[in-house]
Amino acid sequence: MRFGFKLLKEDTNSRARVGVLLTPHGEVPTPVFAPVGTKATVKSISPRELAEIGTSLIMVNTYHLYLRPGAETITKIGGLHHFMGWEGPIMTDSGGFQVFSLERLRRVSEEGVVFRSHLDGSEHLLTPEKAIEIQEKLGADIVMCLDECTKPMDYEYNLRALYRTHSWAKRCKMAKTREDQALFGIVQGGVFPDLRRRSVEFLLSLDFQGYAIGGLSVGEPKEMMYDILDLTIPLLPKEKPRHLLGVGSPEDLFECVERGVDIFDCVLPTRLARNGSVLTSSGRLNLRNAEFANDPSPIEERCTCYACRRFSRAYLRHLIKSKEILGLHLATLHNLYFILTLMKRIRESILDGTFLDLKEEFLGISP
Repeated sequence: MRFGFKLLKEDTNSRARVGVLLTPHGEVPTPVFAPVGTKATVKSISPRELAEIGTSLIMVNTYHLYLRPGAETITKIGGLHHFMGWEGPIMTDSGGFQVFSLERLRRVSEEGVVFRSHLDGSEHLLTPEKAIEIQEKLGADIVMCLDECTKPMDYEYNLRALYRTHSWAKRCKMAKTREDQALFGIVQGGVFPDLRRRSVEFLLSLDFQGYAIGGLSVGEPKEMMYDILDLTIPLLPKEKPRHLLGVGSPEDLFECVERGVDIFDCVLPTRLARNGSVLTSSGRLNLRNAEFANDPSPIEERCTCYACRRFSRAYLRHLIKSKEILGLHLATLHNLYFILTLMKRIRESILDGTFLDLKEEFLGISP
């Protein structure tokens, strides 16, 4: 099966929509949240557990796997799916975000990005062609163009970077050889409407199989992010999937689904868990707080994840304070289950015409 996208229903009162991604490793119902498996593993969770809690798509990090264990090693083992024991669809990013954001950057040119490895200080050149080569060796179902990640509020920098991002997108498409992988172009342009329009216009001329929106949720005000989505998404083709990179809080899922986003990926659920915080319908709880020391309640009363069915907040706090690995595992399991279940409810609400009602109920918005 090759990549495809079917639009099943659009909400009559918003831009929210339900569809399905068709990939060589299975179908993905949208809108969908993809847990992030940075180093070919979603931290502390096994592939079996991911499948059991409803995961249908995973995002894996190209930068880290390129440096260790290396794309060639993963190819020899049988590709990313076999290597990590995950049979479902996988996305990979280009590695550009880490190069630009993790202070590994040495210099940027039309050719590509020179950076130093965080592992041994060795110098590497990441070009558009190299980014595609690595992702083809890894073998994910959906891969990304190399783009230049910018500070969103600097117009002149975003203008210069946009030319490079567009040039690199063209080179990525020319470098792609595998027909069983879908290549997404990435819309950039900071918080500037004219640059976002220009970016969409250029990328549409290259006719990618999907479009990601980058450069948001990187420090700009939330309302500004929503305004850029209100501008950008109507310009994208209805028949292609739309991926918002690096966004995944519950409130953002509602706001961005309402604006027409199909795919999300974010480290938030796993990162919160590593810091002792859990997601609930009433907001985040920091289980390190003393108020939970004798609390017999589960994390969330109506949650049916394994952590909530079997354990109390008091026990989870004990594990986390004691730095027991089980505490991290159970908190991560709950947070991912919470987000994935919420996405399922969102899909169902779009299908039955109650999406905005669910949003108001969940976010406590007065009608």
